[in-house]
Amino acid sequence: MAVDILSLREDYHEKYGFHDPENYVFKAKKGLSREVVEEISWLKGEPDWMRQFRLKALEYFLKRPMPTWGGDLSGINFDEIYYYVRPTEKKGRSWDEVPEYIKRTFDRLGIPEAERKFLAGVSAQYESEVVYHSIREDLKKKGVIFCDTDTAVRE
Repeated sequence: MAVDILSLREDYHEKYGFHDPENYVFKAKKGLSREVVEEISWLKGEPDWMRQFRLKALEYFLKRPMPTWGGDLSGINFDEIYYYVRPTEKKGRSWDEVPEYIKRTFDRLGIPEAERKFLAGVSAQYESEVVYHSIREDLKKKGVIFCDTDTAVRE
């Protein structure tokens, strides 16, 4: 069975080749630097140990050669990437509090409303931030702890 690659690309582009307007609350500078890492850590309210961990990881990353195994990564310009954007001021406590344009994105990606509402613990991430987080009350009463990574690092 022959696969029509061009048709697959067009289908993919039609379904997923969209972007939302950039109306971020915050957008870091392009590229990875000590300054960018410090700023991201400060904005997230991270403890000092996490900031130090990030800075050490950055140092390690910058010293590593580009991998030569696997796919060709030579075309990636790491200095042209925004590594952190904050789409909203705060995360919603209910799906109703999530901005409409973010809800539309989840709809376009095919994430059904039923799935968003009824999973036991749900966090919806948009760009660099969790924009919605919930846990079923019955699980919360049993002592189940479910939180996003940023909250876990801080608490």
